[in-house]
Formats: sequence, C-alpha cells, structure tokens
Amino acid sequence: MLQHIQEFGSNVIKTFDELVAGIDPRIKDYPLMQSPVPMTGILLCYLFFIMYLGPRIMAKRSPFQLKEAMIIYNFLLVALSIFIVYEFLMSGWVTTYTWRCDAIDTSNSPQALRMVRVAWLFWFSKIIELMDTIFFVLRKKHSQITFLHIFHHSFMPWTWWWGVGYAPGGMGSFHAMVNCSVHVIMYFYYGLSAAGPRFQKYLWWKKYMTAIQLIQFVLVSLHATQYYFMESCNYQFPIIIHLVWIYGTLFFILFSNFWVQAYVKGKRLPKQDIKSHQNGSAVYTNGKHLENGKVHENGKCYENGTSNGIINGSTNGMSNGSAYYENGHTLNGKMKKA
Repeated sequence: MLQHIQEFGSNVIKTFDELVAGIDPRIKDYPLMQSPVPMTGILLCYLFFIMYLGPRIMAKRSPFQLKEAMIIYNFLLVALSIFIVYEFLMSGWVTTYTWRCDAIDTSNSPQALRMVRVAWLFWFSKIIELMDTIFFVLRKKHSQITFLHIFHHSFMPWTWWWGVGYAPGGMGSFHAMVNCSVHVIMYFYYGLSAAGPRFQKYLWWKKYMTAIQLIQFVLVSLHATQYYFMESCNYQFPIIIHLVWIYGTLFFILFSNFWVQAYVKGKRLPKQDIKSHQNGSAVYTNGKHLENGKVHENGKCYENGTSNGIINGSTNGMSNGSAYYENGHTLNGKMKKA
C-alpha cells in the first residue's frame, strides 16, 4: 500500500512539473507566473476570508463606510479595463488578426510580446477584482455574495492562469478582450453607484447590465463555435477553445437565471433579507431597547419595530420626560433622519 501511495505521489509531482514546464517561456518572468502554487494560495485565502473569517470578524461590528475607497477602486478598474482593451486591439485584433482562426504568435517580435504582456495584465486584473467580494464582506452586503459571484471570482482566475500561461494570444484571447470591454461599463456603473444618492438618477440602466453580460457570453460562444465548422485551423491549443465555449454557454445559463429571478420574478434578495427590511429598525432612545424585533418602552411592547407604533404609543410626544419636541418637530422626523 505504501509503495502504491509513493508511486501515485511521484506521478502527481511528475505531471505537475510537466504542466509547469509547458508554460510559455515569455511569460514565466511575470509576477505569480512561475508556478500555480502562489496563485492557488491567494484564491484559497480569498475563499477562507469571504466564507468564514470575514463574516465572523464582522458579526458584531457595524458595516464599514467605504464610499471614497470604492469610488477610487471602481474608476481605477475602469481605466485599467480601457487600457487592456486598447492593448488587445493593438496587439493583434485590429492589426493582424482575422477574427476567425488566429494562431498564437510565439515569436519575440514587439507585437507578440505586447500581446503576452496584456494577456498577463488581463489575468492579474482578476486578482485585483477579488476586492469586489472583500468590500461586500466589510459592508455586510451578504445577499450579494452568491454562488455565481464566488464561482466567477475564484474558479475563473484559476483556469485563466493556465490559459494565459499556455496561450497568451490568438483566437483564445477574444473572450478576454470582450470581458474587459464589459467591465469598462460595469465598473463605471459601480463607481457612479458608490458616489451616492445624487447620482441615482443616472443609473436608470441598471437592469441592462445583466443584458450586456448576456450579450458578452453570446459573442464569446459564437466566436468559439467557428472553430468547429472550419476545415482546418492551426490554433495551437484547441482545449482553450473548448473551455471558452463551455464557459460562455455555462455563464449564459447562470446569468439568464439571475435575470429571471431578479427582473422577472423580482427576487432581488433572499427571504430572510426581505424580512429584515420589513420588520423594521431599532430605535435606541432613553430606555428603549430592541429584543427579537420588538421595541420595549415602559412596559409597552411595539412589535416588528415599526416607527408608527412608537409614535402612536407616545403620550404628548414624551418618553419619561426624556424625549423633547422643539419647534413643532416630531419624533417621526428624528427617526427618519436616524
């Protein structure tokens, strides 16, 4: 038994070494590209934080107010995504590529090296985008940390590492260029949204964000589908095309389901989150306290934390002489402000 285990371990190590040896030598000098181990470690730490450590740390804390940080983060990603799209275009897609069967340029020409650089930058942008979920955790936006979000932000960068390492360029890079084009729009929307209520009137196109993403997956799948109808194609890594087609189709299904749940059925939040919004807010003033969704004041119990019950239950706007009315303002205005 021990011998079989040793043989299995040796075969795994041998296979791993062979896979790493196949990485394009032009990209091996880039950060985090010498081995998949550091990249895998980053993604595992990310999963550990968002699924266990982060929620435990934030359980008894108030949500962080990260408005300024989020505005800067989102607009920096807009700028980075624009730069990546431009580099993809100039590295081949509007210069030498046919938009059909385009092989990887394995030379050391300036344009080929430019494509290698932007391919790595595209992958590294996915590591930066892990901050999306970190912000959700710190702001206690748990309803937005869905399976689709976690899968997209963790498993995809892991597979893209291998794709970029083996095939930096060629027809397999089409999906990367389209993805960054969509991210220009997406992070611009997030940046405006983070800027505050005064920009809400400019965000009427929110529901169309998912439609834009669906169009992305259709374009990516259609482009990859060409490969199956070509008589011959010298693209060096057909498995990349197969994976791109699978991902495009899979994410089209997942995002279509999200569209139906969010905009057709109107299920934007899980039931428990909806109830928490409906069952009211806690008001802490001079002897009032919240217990299981109820506000207690001098033996009177107002269920579901509704502000109306508290106002109607007040006598002359007084609570043990500690609540005051000034210039005709009622408690209702204070509660709204709170």
